[in-house]
Amino acid sequence: MRAVTWQGKRKVSVDNVPDPLIKEPTDAIIRVTTTNICGSDLHLYEVLGAFMAPGDILGHEAMGVVEEVGRDVGDLKIGDRVVVPFNISCGQCFMCNQGLQSQCETTQNRDQGTGAALFGYSKLYGEVAGGQAEYLRVPQAQYTYIRVPPDGPDERYVYLSDVLPTAWQAVEYADVPDGGTLVVLGLGPIGSMACRIALHRGNCRVIGVDLVPERLVRVRESGAEVIDLNEHDPEPIVIDATNGRGADAVIDAVGMEAHGSPIAEAAQTAAGFLPSPVGRVVMKNAGVDRLAALNSAISMVRRGGTISLSGVYGGAADPINMMTLFDKQIQLRMGQANVKRWVPDIMPLLTSDDPLRVESFATHRLPLDDAPAAYETFQKKQDGMIKVVLTP
Repeated sequence: MRAVTWQGKRKVSVDNVPDPLIKEPTDAIIRVTTTNICGSDLHLYEVLGAFMAPGDILGHEAMGVVEEVGRDVGDLKIGDRVVVPFNISCGQCFMCNQGLQSQCETTQNRDQGTGAALFGYSKLYGEVAGGQAEYLRVPQAQYTYIRVPPDGPDERYVYLSDVLPTAWQAVEYADVPDGGTLVVLGLGPIGSMACRIALHRGNCRVIGVDLVPERLVRVRESGAEVIDLNEHDPEPIVIDATNGRGADAVIDAVGMEAHGSPIAEAAQTAAGFLPSPVGRVVMKNAGVDRLAALNSAISMVRRGGTISLSGVYGGAADPINMMTLFDKQIQLRMGQANVKRWVPDIMPLLTSDDPLRVESFATHRLPLDDAPAAYETFQKKQDGMIKVVLTP
């Protein structure tokens, strides 16, 4: 089959690789009909390359049709149209029963000290082949799927794999009070969708912050206010707009590669060029993130407010301002999205009315073979690229 593979820092290719096979009774094979490039894939393209190996298949946002099943996959059957959650979970352990599927005890990567296995996401999360391919093996297929109706375009449902539940959890964790103010830092796919969800869910003011013109226009058209980082320091604007208190909640949808963190950027770049075994040790023990977005969130949120982190962080030695966090009595909520926990809340919105406008969410629709150029364009924030849908 054809698949998008990691070949080195800032280098991916589309190659012929062996078709996936059923390995366990709880496996299924799906024929991928739509797969996406996620903003967090760019961390593998850049910062987290030390945890990748040449030939690793990328991607964790896929949907398709079941082609083959193991004997223990419950009521999943050949011909079902399914979306595949990005985290692999069993649905039966203590963590899954708590609605914390991203911490599944069956697929936890205990050797790495990390949570549930993820598709296409490095040695840190199980080295499971990803979904930017023509076919995908789905472990724990008795639970790791979302059955969707046979009608309607893929783009109505594919974002259930990651974007919709991640953005939904970000808004849920933000816990904005009625009539409150929510600031969203970073208007890529997750930040943009979080703005749409917050506005749809109700009575709050939403302010989006970014420096890419196309992202700002997109969020403004959704009905949110926007602040252009190229022109303004957002902190005094937010403070002034909230009677001097600050926002009730801030979503950080940026993560480890924030602009405005030159020292950490230099450290990340240096670590990225080390031999992989050394780079892994450096990242796991002395890695630092670009914390400009998190520091902005700490400054902009009001005392007693909430910061919701959905951007990926990976540093083990980050210098976080604990004094201010403690003094302002800030609540922090964070983590990989627990996809299946939020599906019942989201599914009713994926109707013909399309209130979240998911069918027009992608900015680029490309064949799988165009993935290498798309990764480069996406990483450079060029050509108005915000969300990429690939067709195998």
